[in-house]
This record gives sequence, structure tokens and C-alpha cells, in this order.
Amino acid sequence: IETSLKKRTIYFDRVFWQEGFALAGPKELKGKLGDKFDFTLINDKFDQDTFEKAERKMFETALDGLLAKSKKLPIEIDVVLGGDLLNQCVSTSFAMRKSSASFLGLYNACGTYAESMILGAALVDKFLDNAVCVSGSHFSSAERQYRYPLELGVLRSPMTQWTCTGVGCSLLSREKSENAPRIVSATMGRVIDFGIKDVNNMGAAMAPAAASTLLHYFKDTNTEPQEFDCIYTGDLGQTGSQLLRELLAAEGLLIKNHVDCGCILFDANEQSVKSGGSGPGCCAAVLCGHILPRLRRGSQKRVLFTATGALMSQTTFLQKESIPAVAHLVELRAPQKGDRT
Repeated sequence: IETSLKKRTIYFDRVFWQEGFALAGPKELKGKLGDKFDFTLINDKFDQDTFEKAERKMFETALDGLLAKSKKLPIEIDVVLGGDLLNQCVSTSFAMRKSSASFLGLYNACGTYAESMILGAALVDKFLDNAVCVSGSHFSSAERQYRYPLELGVLRSPMTQWTCTGVGCSLLSREKSENAPRIVSATMGRVIDFGIKDVNNMGAAMAPAAASTLLHYFKDTNTEPQEFDCIYTGDLGQTGSQLLRELLAAEGLLIKNHVDCGCILFDANEQSVKSGGSGPGCCAAVLCGHILPRLRRGSQKRVLFTATGALMSQTTFLQKESIPAVAHLVELRAPQKGDRT
């Protein structure tokens, strides 16, 4: 994996992760983390006419839920940053019609949540009082946009991942509170393309990007993998996770503390999810529902969160283009007594 000499890691002086809200679908409710979510759907359509309207309502519910948990009024939010998988990020932008906050729509596919947290942290650190970061996805809307109509019943490859029906939403702020973890640093990834063309094998396309960003981070910060309680990746799935470990091992890094959100979201033995979960809602919901409470309790004190995104579209896939990918990293630390007030 080639790494440039130029450093890509930035540091934040005063950014606290105040609150998180995790929403998930009925299949996710039956997975390994079913009891970790703030809100779960009874049915995939969320009582709407279409899956796309259901996804939009998911974003609206998550944004409202975050405000309620954090005891914030809508007028108190400076900016919302986020996106989804649908064309022109319509789920996020349509949901924002009900908000009075500024909106920055983002797209890095399944890596959108880490991208939103990096940009949100940068804005809060220097300019704004708070920022909301959000990303999500819906299995049924994503499948018929990127692969096949659900009605066809196409057989799924063993390497295929199951797009998460879920939304993760976070409030970042300058205001320190007793149980708010900090966003300490972030490494922005670059686009990597290893020539993978199989749309059913996102893990293979994204693993090199994750390896590149992690190598950059360790080089920039002069740290080693064992210094962290856990190194989370977004949604490489089982196939991509194995490839990531192999790529890092080839560079002399053996990581024994790696956990992939796509591998822990579902129960692979009981649910037909093939290689695991995926989608921008996957890592976002796991981060807010599972990782945030661990940081608050102090059971994990220092973790890395690396979200990966496959930057293809229906058009590039049909034109048989290869799949470029990107990965962004955020370093999170549990609340410490030495944090400034």
C-alpha cells in the first residue's frame, strides 16, 4: 500500500461527542446488537407508501430523537452534515426540509458518517457551537438502485453484504459534559482503486482504502495498533476484514484488536447476510448505539473508527468500470478528568 510523505492527520482541541441516536430496522433488531438501538422499525416500510419515503422518515425520526435526547431545541443547532446512498442524497435533504439548521449534504457512500464527523468536528473546533452528523441507508431502496429489483429474487453471492436499514445521528459540541467522549484527531483518506469490478464484493474494493488510511494514521501520529482498545472499521464484512488484516500484515502490522461493524451488526449464523452488513447506516448505527456507550462507561478508553466507502454508481457499474474506494478515520477517547471545562 503506497503512502505519501505528506501528513493527512488533523487534530482537534475542543470537540465533544455529546449525544448519539441509533435507529435500525426489523432485521437489525434480530441481530447481535438488537438491544442497543434507541428506535427500531416494526416493518421495513415504516408505514409509508414506498421504501424511499420510509428512509426519509427514518432520518426525520433520528434527527428528532437526537434533539430530544440531548435536550436541544431545533433553533440551537448550527449545522447538520450528512448523506445517504440514494441519488442526490434525497433521503437526507428531504428530511432537512423540516429543519431550521444549515445543511451540508455529503456523499462518500458507506464512509459518509466518518466524513461528517471530521467536517463537523472541524467546524465546531474553530467556528460553531455545535454540529449534527447523520448518515443512513435502507436495504430495499439501496438494493433496487444499485443491484436488482427485489422482485427478481436474485441469488446473492457469498461475498455480498446486506445493506443496513438504519440511521446514526450524533451531536458534536464545544461544551464539555461529564460523560462526553472527545474527538481527538482524524485522518482523511484518499481514493484507492485496486481494479475490483465485482459489485457484489464491496469488501475487496474497500479494504485497500482502509489499510491506506490506517497506515497513514499510524505513521502521522507515531502510534501502534496495540495502543488502542479497539480498531473499528465501518462495513468491510468478513471478506473485506480478512483482506484488511492481510494487507496490514504485509506491511508489518499485525492487528489483533480489529472489529468490523458489518460483522457485529447481524448474526451470521442465524441471519442470511452472507459476508455481513454494509451501508452508511451500518457503522453510524453501531457507533451511536454500541460504541458510544462503551466510551461513556470507560470500558473502552481509546478507539479508532474507520469508515469505508465504495464510490461506484449504477452507471459506472453498467459500463464495467472498476470500483474506487475511500476510508476516513476518527480517533475517539473516553471522558477524562483532565478535559478542559
